[in-house]
Amino acid sequence: MKLNYKRTFFIGLAFLSICAFWQMYDNIIPLMLQQTFHLNETITGAIMALDNVLAVFLLPVLGTISDKVDTPIGKRTPFIIVGTVLAVIFLYLVGLANKHASLAMFILMLFLLLISMGLYRSPAVALMPDLTPKPLRSQGNAVINLMGAIGGVYTLVLISLLSKEGTDYMPIILGVIVIMLIAVIVLILTIREKKLAPEVAKENEEWEATQALEAASSDDEVLKSAVQTAEATEHGGGLPKDVKKSLIFILISIALWYAAYNAVTTAWSRYATMVWNMKDGGYASCLMVGTVAACLSYIPIGIVASKIGRKKTIIIGIVMMLISYLAACFYNNFSASINFFFVLIGIGWAAINVNSLPMVVEMCKESDVGKYTGLYYTFAMSAQIVTPILSGALLQYVSYRTLFPYSCIFMVAAFITMSMVKHGDNKPQKKANKLEYMDVDD
Repeated sequence: MKLNYKRTFFIGLAFLSICAFWQMYDNIIPLMLQQTFHLNETITGAIMALDNVLAVFLLPVLGTISDKVDTPIGKRTPFIIVGTVLAVIFLYLVGLANKHASLAMFILMLFLLLISMGLYRSPAVALMPDLTPKPLRSQGNAVINLMGAIGGVYTLVLISLLSKEGTDYMPIILGVIVIMLIAVIVLILTIREKKLAPEVAKENEEWEATQALEAASSDDEVLKSAVQTAEATEHGGGLPKDVKKSLIFILISIALWYAAYNAVTTAWSRYATMVWNMKDGGYASCLMVGTVAACLSYIPIGIVASKIGRKKTIIIGIVMMLISYLAACFYNNFSASINFFFVLIGIGWAAINVNSLPMVVEMCKESDVGKYTGLYYTFAMSAQIVTPILSGALLQYVSYRTLFPYSCIFMVAAFITMSMVKHGDNKPQKKANKLEYMDVDD
């Protein structure tokens, strides 16, 4: 069984659109709040947490609703279309509100923009598991995250090229709007969800039947656990007690590593400006280094995970990020050597992201993929509600130097909880030779 890379690439365009937006949101919105509206760190952090508050409620609900929707163009595609159209409209209006320094209009348009993005995040992410056979989901998620990283790099390039003295960020906003529209239009033209979903469902049934036969004559605990979990969920039963325990631990882990990572991403533009005295969008260069490293590592990480397992790959990623955050604590100003640690952060975050969602959806039945995708985002966003406020308060009332130690603490906790996860891993696929790991379908 081989991943259809071409199809997965087009599926990933929705995630490219989403990540291009969030890269702009995390870097530009805080600057608008402080430079245009002169809000302090704590209030800025509270407003930056608004998207996560909305996501906690919207993402699981919309993921579950999209599981049950049946339209001529599929379950997820209608949400992607409507969400994108609304998002680009309200994003443009946010730019206008900033340009005219209207705080009331800015907050209202930002609120509507975040609701619009929430409409299609879970359905867009759930589209990959829907259209990818189960054993290939880590590799599929690698491609999806690669596409997201490309979207992020695109926005960082815009910031580097178009950031100038002042508060007019409309050129950057227009650039993001263009890529969002192009990405989703191409996805709609190339991916026929309604036709592909039944084909993939049939492949999953055949694969599960094969797994069940192998499990009956095997001592492989990972394989037996996967088959038992699938049988329990697909026949209407709840998760077995030990599987539910693993689900809880991985969801807690997700919350912890997002708390660490989001603290840095939402405060980075301010930290780099205040502590390292980086001006005129120079802070974007470090992020670009990390994002490019992630881009280059997504596909190899998917292959590595298929060989050593998802859990081991995630733990390696956690360790890489922890080392990098710890090292950053000792830098008093920008140095070229910090780029090495941003490379580690990019690769580490890629290792975590490629494998965490597949581990979660591995524990559910096919008809609940949207629901479990929403559950994944509920924990990710819950952490990000707290972390911009808490880390923002520490920046304002203690020191900007608290940023990286704060993230280190949460990564250590994530390492501990992830070590407790015993289910949701993949059984490494055996290949005839090493070259076969690089086989792809057109």
